[in-house]
Amino acid sequence: MISMSDTVIKAEHLSKKYIINHQKGGGYVALRDVITAGAKNLAKKIASPFLVSGATATEEFFALKDVSFEIKQGDRVGIIGRNGAGKSTLLKILSRITEPTIGRVEITGQVASLLEVGTGFHPELTGRENIYLNGAILGMGRKEIKRKFDEIVDFSEVEKFLDTPVKHYSSGMYVRLAFSVAAHLEPEILIVDEVLAVGDAQFQKKCLGKMGEVGKEGRTVLFVSHNMAAVQSLCDRAYLLDHGQVACSGPTGDVITTYMQGIAETSEIPLTDRADRKGDGRVRLTSISIDSGSDGSPVRCSDSMRIKIGYKAEHGLSGVSVLIGIYDQFSRPLFFLDTRTVGWSPESLPPVGVITCITSAVNITPGPCNVNVAVSLGAVLADHIKHACPLEIAPDDFYGTGKLPDRQLALCLLRQNWQAAALCDVKDSKLEENKK
Repeated sequence: MISMSDTVIKAEHLSKKYIINHQKGGGYVALRDVITAGAKNLAKKIASPFLVSGATATEEFFALKDVSFEIKQGDRVGIIGRNGAGKSTLLKILSRITEPTIGRVEITGQVASLLEVGTGFHPELTGRENIYLNGAILGMGRKEIKRKFDEIVDFSEVEKFLDTPVKHYSSGMYVRLAFSVAAHLEPEILIVDEVLAVGDAQFQKKCLGKMGEVGKEGRTVLFVSHNMAAVQSLCDRAYLLDHGQVACSGPTGDVITTYMQGIAETSEIPLTDRADRKGDGRVRLTSISIDSGSDGSPVRCSDSMRIKIGYKAEHGLSGVSVLIGIYDQFSRPLFFLDTRTVGWSPESLPPVGVITCITSAVNITPGPCNVNVAVSLGAVLADHIKHACPLEIAPDDFYGTGKLPDRQLALCLLRQNWQAAALCDVKDSKLEENKK
């Protein structure tokens, strides 16, 4: 046994099992579009005559499987992985929200968790009252909360709405106040999930700075995020989860590199063979290709893009909308291409076809990118695939000077026109203008 003297979190052989029920044979016939998720009991009674077979099969699903690790005091640890890898399940176990099926966790010190928007908040209470309530849940005394109260409010930037019930807050306001409480009441261990993605970019930067301060003060930070740049800047160590298991661990840069290599391999798989997709399946994306809009060559810094998306469905389509997200290698968003924002809304499309999007010049520095693509019918997601295809922006002489742009300096490129004039010339020109 390793001494727990400087180990604040020790997980041994953690597994979390869920039982999934599957209906055997047949499905809903006439009522599938009528039955709502909010009326499950009623739905079962209505739907039961229309089911071919009432038999139910069960499947064991391990969200986590035999996970072991140790985290020392003062460590700033990133936990990364794809959706469904087990990241949130692990944090819920560490936060004592759920119990592991197998294994045990030893935690030394006070834990503050921010896993969901408004965790620990009561919707009917005001922001002021929730600060005291949430602080008490975290184990703080009233005097300690009062001493930190002004700092919490100032950081959250919701002072104007402090005496408003939080049920009227936006998701961003929820996050501001919840994070501020969790970070300012001096927990020994701070656990933060991807919830920060709800806030605006400026507040995210502010939160990352605060978590950095917490780590430098000798407290422990666990951070889950799909933003690899944020993980890289905040964390000194990282764990990569894959299908509920620890795929690798070590210095953050090395783990991120392994993660990105896995993404690159996934993006090479044809869309027809991809199982990691979301949506109701009324439309299926079958192919995607990206080249320069001019001659079909690889996309360079100054080129436009031509994106072709193949699809198929059982019937002709109406109300189609398409969204393409393009990110850099650290999952920072570069562009969102959305048919709704430009008003492209065809009345009907054939059941099998190709949708093409042509952009203006990309004006971004050379390097690898990730591409997500989704298609919806009306307001309902039909198909969504992350890392749908590889995209490498090739270098070119963007400025015509023989110097190639470097992504380490910046992500975006701008055409520039520089001028200079003697100060006396500027003054003379202003005098002439005044005389007129």
